[in-house]
Amino acid sequence: MVKRIFQGVGLLIVLALVVIAVSVVRFDKTKDELAKYAAAPSQFISLADGAVAHVRDQGNREGPVLVLIHGSNASLHTWEPWVALLGAKYRIVTMDMPGHGLTGAVPGDDYSRTGMVAFTHEVLQKLGLTHYAIGGNSMGGGVAAQYAEDYPREVTALILVDAAGLPRKMQPGEKIPLGFRIARMPVLNKIMLYVSPRSIFEEGVRKVFVDQSKVTNEMIDRYYDLNLYDGNRRATGIRFRLPQNDETVAEKLGEIRAPTLILWGDKDGLIPVENAAEFQKRISGAKVVIYPNVGHIPMEEVAEKSAADVDAFLSVALTPAAVAAPVETAPVHHNGKIEVMPISPE
Repeated sequence: MVKRIFQGVGLLIVLALVVIAVSVVRFDKTKDELAKYAAAPSQFISLADGAVAHVRDQGNREGPVLVLIHGSNASLHTWEPWVALLGAKYRIVTMDMPGHGLTGAVPGDDYSRTGMVAFTHEVLQKLGLTHYAIGGNSMGGGVAAQYAEDYPREVTALILVDAAGLPRKMQPGEKIPLGFRIARMPVLNKIMLYVSPRSIFEEGVRKVFVDQSKVTNEMIDRYYDLNLYDGNRRATGIRFRLPQNDETVAEKLGEIRAPTLILWGDKDGLIPVENAAEFQKRISGAKVVIYPNVGHIPMEEVAEKSAADVDAFLSVALTPAAVAAPVETAPVHHNGKIEVMPISPE
């Protein structure tokens, strides 16, 4: 009798573990399962190393070209608000970086910033583009900055949105999203290859917004689904273990001659707003716009304001006179209108 009781209890425990496993384990999703994120105008471009880049080439085909690079664990979809607002005037190219979105894992597993710069350049060559403004948010800002350093003759203007690329220390009270912390933990990051609760992604998305009304279930589902795309979780683990080359990028910022616009939310909880001034200090003639009560991704949180600032900047920056004679400026805190303030000589 006792033996049967123990057997019954053991069976119940096994069944409970199975139920728990089924409820929390998430296997990689296929492109077919995520087809809604690949709808037109998405296209997939095969590259020399066997990678297949998920790209969108939208907007005014006759307008100035604007290339936009998304941040860590995001996708090209983060730029859709700007595409809707700027597409009538600009040709806008967005793409999923290696290990992100529907580009997914790449042969050779190169998820470094330098690898992303090379990836971006090859995609743009495939599209036949030789001159363009380039911008990026967060991780993508660091990619865009290094791209401007590496390909100065191709970059007509640079836009940095709450950008990575500067060495920094953790700020007092700063809290990195749980998903990012787990990705850096040797054992837990292996578990995350199969156990990826939607709640972790929701926490990460909510952290980058001040205005929580902008965070929708559809947005959270998109981040969650695309991070589960085939190979992306493994790629994230590899990327988070890579040494950063922020020092190398920062040292060469002074070489950038492209007109530069720096946009930043003053409530950014991931990269402090003080970095905007440091970027401006290092890049000659850079202009800065600070958005009050805005978080890490202004292009989504204050899409209309940030898109208008980009349009105002590019309308001037892409003229021959502006490129030939950049003006040194100081950062201005305001509600979204660009105001240029000359720096007083010391």
